[in-house]
Amino acid sequence: MSAPTPDLDAARQAIASGNPGQAMPALAGLRAVEAEAAIPLLLLGLEQTTFVIRSLACAGLGVKRSEAGWEALVKALRHDEDANVRAEASNALASYGVERAWPLLRDAFVADDQWLVRCSILSALAEQPEMPAAWLLELARLAVADDDGTVRAGGAEILGRLVRQGEEPEAAEAREALAALQGDGDHRVTAVALDGLQG
Repeated sequence: MSAPTPDLDAARQAIASGNPGQAMPALAGLRAVEAEAAIPLLLLGLEQTTFVIRSLACAGLGVKRSEAGWEALVKALRHDEDANVRAEASNALASYGVERAWPLLRDAFVADDQWLVRCSILSALAEQPEMPAAWLLELARLAVADDDGTVRAGGAEILGRLVRQGEEPEAAEAREALAALQGDGDHRVTAVALDGLQG
C-alpha cells in the first residue's frame, strides 16, 4: 500500500494560510509529490511571513530541485531577514552540487556574519565528498579567521580532516594553520586543533 497522495489544493490553502500549524504538515507532505507539482507549493512557502515555513520550504527545494528553486534559494540566501532561513537555503543549495554552489556559498560565507549561516555553509560543503581539498582549505581559512568560536571550531575540524586525508600541499598548509590555533582563546578551538594535529 502506497501512502495517499496529498490533496494539492488543500496543501496550497494550508501553505498560503501562513499558519505554521497548517502549513508545516502540508509542506512535509510534499515529499510524496512529484517535483513538478511540489515546486510551486514550496515556492509559495518561501513567500510566507513566518520564518519556520520559509525554512521548511528551503529544505524542500533542496530535495525537489529545479532552476526556479535554485533562483529562489539564491534570493533567500542573499536577502531573507532570518538567519535560520538563510542557513537552510545554504544547505539546500549545496545539494545542487559543489561545482555550482561553491562560488555562491563562499561569497555568502564572507558576506553574512551570522554564525548560524556560516556554520551551515561549513557543514553543508564539508559533507560533499566531491569537494576539492583546495576549496576546503580556502573555506577553513575563512572560518578560522572568524570572531565566533563555534565557526572557528568548524574551520579547525575541516583542517583536521585535510591533515588526515594527506593530500599535499593542502595537508601541510592545514597542519600549519592548526598549529597556529593551539593558542586560540576558545578552548573548543584549541581542543579541535590538537585533535586535528594528532590525526
